[in-house]
Amino acid sequence: MNCNEAVEKLWQYLDRELDGEAVVEVERHLQECRECFSRAEFEQRLRALLRRSCGCEQAPAALRDRLHRLLRMF
Repeated sequence: MNCNEAVEKLWQYLDRELDGEAVVEVERHLQECRECFSRAEFEQRLRALLRRSCGCEQAPAALRDRLHRLLRMF
């Protein structure tokens, strides 16, 4: 698995939506690639922070879209 493939599957991996073999492939790549590991770690921390800080309100759609675009750049 290369970095592009890992990034394409990263959000599914973090959301536990991948099957067993895909999970193994992503985890193997994250163990070998520091850049992708750092990106996954950032995403996990961001998600945890958002879960802790968010109440019942959702961010406006424009803000969510902008954050998604920024996250894809990492």
